[in-house]
Amino acid sequence: MSAVLHIEPPEHALALRAAFDRLAAGFEAERDPSHAVRTDRLRRLEAMLEGMAPAMIDAIAADFGHRPAQVTRLADIVPVQLAARHARKHLAGWMKTRRMPTGLIHRPGHNRLMRQPLGVVGIVSPWNYPGMLALAPAIAALAAGNRVMIKPSEIGPRFSDLLREQVGLSFSADEMVVVTGDAELGRAFVSLPFHHLLFTGSTAVGRQVAMAAAANLTPVTLELGGKSPAILGAGCDLPTSVQRLLFGKLLNAGQTCIAPDYVAVPRAQLDAFIAAMRAAHARQYPTVATNPDYTSIATERHYRRLLALLDEARAAGARVLGLHDEGPSDATRKLPLHLVLGAPDGLRVMREEIFGPILPVLAYERIDDVIAHVNRHDRPLALYWFGSDATEREHVLRQTLAGGVTVNDTLMHISQEDLPFGGVGASGMGAYHGEWGFRTFSKETGVYHQSAFSGVKLLYPPFGATFDRLLAFMQRLG
Repeated sequence: MSAVLHIEPPEHALALRAAFDRLAAGFEAERDPSHAVRTDRLRRLEAMLEGMAPAMIDAIAADFGHRPAQVTRLADIVPVQLAARHARKHLAGWMKTRRMPTGLIHRPGHNRLMRQPLGVVGIVSPWNYPGMLALAPAIAALAAGNRVMIKPSEIGPRFSDLLREQVGLSFSADEMVVVTGDAELGRAFVSLPFHHLLFTGSTAVGRQVAMAAAANLTPVTLELGGKSPAILGAGCDLPTSVQRLLFGKLLNAGQTCIAPDYVAVPRAQLDAFIAAMRAAHARQYPTVATNPDYTSIATERHYRRLLALLDEARAAGARVLGLHDEGPSDATRKLPLHLVLGAPDGLRVMREEIFGPILPVLAYERIDDVIAHVNRHDRPLALYWFGSDATEREHVLRQTLAGGVTVNDTLMHISQEDLPFGGVGASGMGAYHGEWGFRTFSKETGVYHQSAFSGVKLLYPPFGATFDRLLAFMQRLG
C-alpha cells in the first residue's frame, strides 16, 4: 500500500494527472463509502499523525531554522487530533439523510436532503502551519467520503517529504496522496479538474488559484490572510488583554494568517499600552536570539522583508519601538516584537499582511473611527475586540465584517470545531472545520418524493378553467 509520489519537471504534468486519475478511479469504484470505511480512514490518519509526531517536530524545526516543539504540538498536532476525533464522533449524524419541510402545495409528497461525496479534493497547504493546514482539511474531505490529493509548500521541504512518505505508508494511492515539488508543479496541481480545491496562502496567489480552477469550473475554498485588527475597547482589562494580544502576535513569531496585524488603542491609554506590552514581552520571552521558545523567521527572504518594512517605516518618520533590549539576530533569523506608531497609510507595513513580529499601533479617539478604518480596507480574516462594554462590542461586530472573531483573546476561534472557519472577500471564501468542512466537501442534494395521490395531473395540458382555478389556489396557499 504505497502512495509515495515525488514529482519533478518536466514529467510533472503527466505524473500529476496519473495520480489524479487513480484517485478518481478509486472514487468511481466506491462513490458512497460507508460509515465504517470513512471511520477507518480517519483512524488511520490519527495513527499516522501519532506515529510521525516526533519526526514531524524535528522536520518542521529544521525547515524553520528553529521552532519550539511545543509550538508544533500546540498548533500542528493536537488540533488535528482533536479535529479527527470530533469528526468520528459526529460522522454518523453528518452523513444522515435528513427529512426536510415540505410546502402545503407539494404535499402529500415530501422532501429529503442527501449529503454526497464530491469526488477528488485537492488541498494546497502553506509552510507556516504545515501539519494542521494540510491535514485538517483532509480530515473533512475524508469524512465526507472523498479521495484527497495534497500539495504542501516547497518552503518546508523536510516536512513535505515526511508527509509524503507517511501518507504513502498509511493510505493507498487511490485514497490519498501527497505530491511534492516547486511552484511549477503547484501551478499544474491547481489546474487539475478537482471536484473541490482548497488553498491556504496569500491573497495574491489565491487569485491565481481561483483563476486556474475556474477553467475547470472547480469550486474553491480560499483561506487567505490580510490585516486582522485587534481593538482595545471600552472597559478593556489592559494587563490581561496585552498578555493575550502578545501571545497571539508572537506565536510562531507572528507567522500566522490570523495573527493580529495591527492594534487600535485609545489615545489616552497609549503610553500605558506600550509599557504593558514591553513588560509582557519580557515575561513571555525574556530573551530572543537564544530563546528555545521563540521561533525563527522561516526563510532569509522573509526575514529581510520584515527588516525592510521597519527601515521604510523609520525613513517615513514613523516611531519604531523595539520591545526588547535585543535587536534582530541575523544568525538565528529571530526578530523581537517591534511596535510602529504614526505610520502613514501608504507604507507597506500598513498595506501588506506583515506575517512577522511587527505590530502597527493606531491611536484613536472614538470607536467609530476604528470601525471606519477597518471598513476602508479589505475585509480581514480575523478581528479581535477586547473590553467589557457589551454595547460597544456588538456595535463593532455588527458594523464590521471579518472571517472570524475572538472576543477578549486572540486566535482561539480557529480551534473551535463547532464553528466555521473561513475568510471573506480578499481574506478568502468558503469555510471548513467540523460540520462546515463536511458540508464544504459534500454535495447537498435536494430530493423531492412525489406521492401516488398527487393532484399534479390537474396542471397538465390542455389548459382550461380547472388549471386557472388550481393555479390561483396554489398562489393563495403558498
